[in-house]
Amino acid sequence: VQLQASGGGLVQDGGSLRLSCAASGRTFRSYTRAWFRQAPGKEREFVAAISWSDGSTYYTDSVKGRFTISGDNAKNTGYLQMNSLKPEDTAVYYCAASAYSSYARVTQPSAYIYWGRGTLVTVSS
Repeated sequence: VQLQASGGGLVQDGGSLRLSCAASGRTFRSYTRAWFRQAPGKEREFVAAISWSDGSTYYTDSVKGRFTISGDNAKNTGYLQMNSLKPEDTAVYYCAASAYSSYARVTQPSAYIYWGRGTLVTVSS
């Protein structure tokens, strides 16, 4: 099972990026797919999650209204559209998959057993 994140890069303050997370080796039709990020010297933090079964979405407060998480079942790929990016969004972004679905669980890194390698997002001021 492999998750592959891509789409990171350097963007100016206020810019946009779309991250992709392609899954291979199995499907995640009943799983929650999420994005976490980790800035230098900080702990990994929850960004957004989507239930693959019913489409429910969750966001951390700092990205609400700016980021949109989505998924394509046919392609077994998840996306994170990031608009109005800010320098404080700079981090390595990781995609992950979890069998849990409750908000309390899916916002915690410990709920995830499948992780992709990160993709770096740098927002310049």
